[in-house]
Amino acid sequence: MKIAFVGKGGAGKTTLAALFARHLAAQGATVWAIDADINQNLAAALGDDADAAALYPTLGEHLDQIKEYLRGDNPRISSTAAMVKTTPPGRGSRLLRVVEDNPIYRRCVRTVDGVRLASTGGFAESDLGVACYHSKVGAVELILNHLVDADDEYVVVDMTAGADAFASGLFTRFDRTFVICEPTVRAVGVYRQYRDYAADDQVAVSVVGNKVADAADERFLREQVGAELLASFGVSRHVRAADQGHAGPITDLEPANRAVLDSMRSTVDATPRDWARFTRQAVQFHLRNAAAWANDRTGEDLAGQIDPDFTLGPAALSALVR
Repeated sequence: MKIAFVGKGGAGKTTLAALFARHLAAQGATVWAIDADINQNLAAALGDDADAAALYPTLGEHLDQIKEYLRGDNPRISSTAAMVKTTPPGRGSRLLRVVEDNPIYRRCVRTVDGVRLASTGGFAESDLGVACYHSKVGAVELILNHLVDADDEYVVVDMTAGADAFASGLFTRFDRTFVICEPTVRAVGVYRQYRDYAADDQVAVSVVGNKVADAADERFLREQVGAELLASFGVSRHVRAADQGHAGPITDLEPANRAVLDSMRSTVDATPRDWARFTRQAVQFHLRNAAAWANDRTGEDLAGQIDPDFTLGPAALSALVR
């Protein structure tokens, strides 16, 4: 299951994404966390040393290698240069499993507190004025477009804050999206913006309240969000201790807050998978990007990359050359 964490900057989406990933891993689940935020803090939230984390290879700096690997022997893709972030898989492409041996994972995936972790890489000084952060996030979109995950595997993606999550079709690449929402007018405004943008694309959205101090905070969120409010995460001494450099095991999290994480897992597990819709939306966004900029950039009509007889999903694994 593919899960996105979104919300206003500072709402706590990275903290909740890390807690959820660690909670799943502690329960024996297979978890792959991906930091796709321009502010790369997920590794630290998972308990990794910040200085060491900055030295690990990132998905963004290996984008060309990722494209070449995923391209495989797909005859519809003329070259790596013609492969863009929305290029969908087809017959001859390489698909990915959550856990397998491949050059992408060997270079860019490590394990932190039982959670497999990869990062897009931050926005470096050398990128200023010459690059767009969404080119780095394009590596995540390509990976998710080629990923066949199982119901008992969890891919947790910490997205960039606010409406930037809609700068590409990446927001449709998930089975469930959690909008992390503080009990404030600004945070609720970001939730409504996300809800309105996502409405036409059948994005499954749940709201998780965060930093909810009392019944008045809970009531405010319930009045503003309504039935989409799944649960509320309270003020946490465990989280504050971690922020102060004294991280403890996830089992020490307050029982009420662990119950929130359990509710989130139950909601994810109950979300139906729809590989046909997933494939159809990948094609739709690829056609939009091709017409808007990618055809001009590559000098090709990238609509020809679409394999009309291909649907991503478990059945496709046995049909493709690996």
